[in-house]
Amino acid sequence: MTDEQLEQIAAVLKAMADPNRLRIMDIIMEGETCNCELTDRLGLAANLLSHHLRVLKKAGLVSSRRDEIDKRWIYYRVNEEVIAVWHQWCSTFLNPDRIQNCKKLCGPEGQLIPVDPEHLVVG
Repeated sequence: MTDEQLEQIAAVLKAMADPNRLRIMDIIMEGETCNCELTDRLGLAANLLSHHLRVLKKAGLVSSRRDEIDKRWIYYRVNEEVIAVWHQWCSTFLNPDRIQNCKKLCGPEGQLIPVDPEHLVVG
């Protein structure tokens, strides 16, 4: 991974590293919703909810749109393309099949020379 990719990944993970934002994402994953429903379900103050939504939008996880009839209403939904990319990334990055045995130990254990019992000299 490039440094730029790592920075992008870290920014999204940082955005998700808050319990309130995880709760918000959980609700929005159920479908498009508005501030009032989020406020009712989460019990967050409006300014705090707005802050968390801004962070999620900046990370690209959430998008918003205004109501066609009354522009004061804002609806939030997950960015499906971004969620699909993150689903794939997490599935790949956290795949247990990637785990391998250590190839070389640098500490004292790595300095031990395996002893062949047939060549062991007992004094």
